[in-house]
Amino acid sequence: MLPYPQIDPVILEAGPFALRWYGLMYLIGFLASYSLVRRQITRHAVTSGVGGGDQSLDLDMEAELNHLDGLFLWLAIGVIVGGRLGYVLFYNLPYYLNHPFEILATWHGGMSFHGGAAGAMAAGWAYCIRHRINFWLWADRFAVTAPIGLGFGRIGNFINGELYGRPTNVPWAMIFPQGGPIPRHPSQLYEAFLEGILLFIILWPLSKRPWPHGRKLALFLMLYAIVRSVAELFREPDPQLGFVLLGSLTMGQILSIGFFVLGLFLWWYLDRPLTSKSS
Repeated sequence: MLPYPQIDPVILEAGPFALRWYGLMYLIGFLASYSLVRRQITRHAVTSGVGGGDQSLDLDMEAELNHLDGLFLWLAIGVIVGGRLGYVLFYNLPYYLNHPFEILATWHGGMSFHGGAAGAMAAGWAYCIRHRINFWLWADRFAVTAPIGLGFGRIGNFINGELYGRPTNVPWAMIFPQGGPIPRHPSQLYEAFLEGILLFIILWPLSKRPWPHGRKLALFLMLYAIVRSVAELFREPDPQLGFVLLGSLTMGQILSIGFFVLGLFLWWYLDRPLTSKSS
């Protein structure tokens, strides 16, 4: 058994202000995603000949970078709002119906990735419709960078000692302060590897592939659903829910099934011939 590293979740505190590792992980994930999307834009611009005297191409790149700044803000808000509402609706609705003001207390914890992803897609769709830009193109750009934020977020869960794994006797088991005296899987680290490192290794090289717009998003949804469902086999179900279907499926697995179906539908729908889409 390995000792659980006792890391103070608060990095520094000054009066009512506290900088927490979990919030810092979110910030790192956002900034890394922004940087990599910007890199995709500039890389495409170079291959298209920007800077070679074609003023229209230079203006196109400048417009895309401006849209990146605006879209990024909308996506960040969508992730936070969607993540919180997803947790409230799917994981602890009875509690929040009785304590509605706690919905705003995000510092007490409680975020859902599935809700955050849905919020980001809704916010992105609204921004792209408003500014008349291609939603599927931008969704692909961000989808291949999403694993970075996922990986750092799971490290934040590990530091907080939350979302720990099921009881086990494997040599690398840990005793989590919130999980009682029972050795458990460090499932947060499994998820950091599967959702973060593994998905990034698979998806980031695809950023150079000229696939039909939207298929990278579809692939991300399907792959995330698979690795999350696997990780849930080692993660302790949320105590207020337990197993919610068939005595063995967790809420995370059920929501992941929905994401897989959505990704499969998008893969099929976006790959149809144009004549079929217009009929």
